[in-house]
Amino acid sequence: MFENDLNVYDHLDELRKRLIITVLAFVVFLVLGLVYSKNIYLFFMGNLGYKLLVLGPSDIIWIYFHLATVVAVGGTIPIAAWQLWLFIKPALEENERKIALAYIPALFLLFISGLAFGYFFIFPNLMKFLLHLGEGLVVTSFTAEKYFSFLINMTFPFGLAFELPPVLMLLTTLGFVNPYTIGKLRKYAYLILVIIASMISPPEIMSHLSVAVPLIFIYEISVFFSKNVYKRRLKYLELAERENELQIEDSPQ
Repeated sequence: MFENDLNVYDHLDELRKRLIITVLAFVVFLVLGLVYSKNIYLFFMGNLGYKLLVLGPSDIIWIYFHLATVVAVGGTIPIAAWQLWLFIKPALEENERKIALAYIPALFLLFISGLAFGYFFIFPNLMKFLLHLGEGLVVTSFTAEKYFSFLINMTFPFGLAFELPPVLMLLTTLGFVNPYTIGKLRKYAYLILVIIASMISPPEIMSHLSVAVPLIFIYEISVFFSKNVYKRRLKYLELAERENELQIEDSPQ
């Protein structure tokens, strides 16, 4: 009983260590994001063609802080994944360690890919559509807060959504998730994704569809790849079981 308590305390202490490192990494990247927030701001202004309005000094702080937070999340993802791998490493077999380690760069690259997809595809097309609706009717002028709220809502969720395939594949590899069970819950998943899309996108149907459809597509891709991983895992377990049986048969009685 005493040894079990020590093991629990050791695991909790190790988890605390990994969480502290992850939080410190987030803070460091947040500070870097704030330092270069002006450059990031100018980059995301893109080809807007005119300066944005602010209604108060706090709007500037809001913009810089949110842009820095996106940078911090992106920079922290590989470090958080690495710390998680170090935490679960002792419980994994050798092949599982190698597979889990391979997912770390994929998590970062897919997060950046998701941001790029939202920024270069979803955001400009939806922006053009919305501006076209008011063409000749209103004078187009944006506040910085509204503009960047819309920009972040159209990009950041896709950065997180693009993480779903590798996360689901990793959990399937480790035996925590059965993709066939997840596939059977498709209608509930669709409902949840549509609700999420309506919460993070502007309150009109085209914005909802522009977010919901890609999220559903990503969900289906995640289930598809996870099923392939699941089949390979079953084959590996079968081969390992046969090898064990052969070793038992060949061992001297």
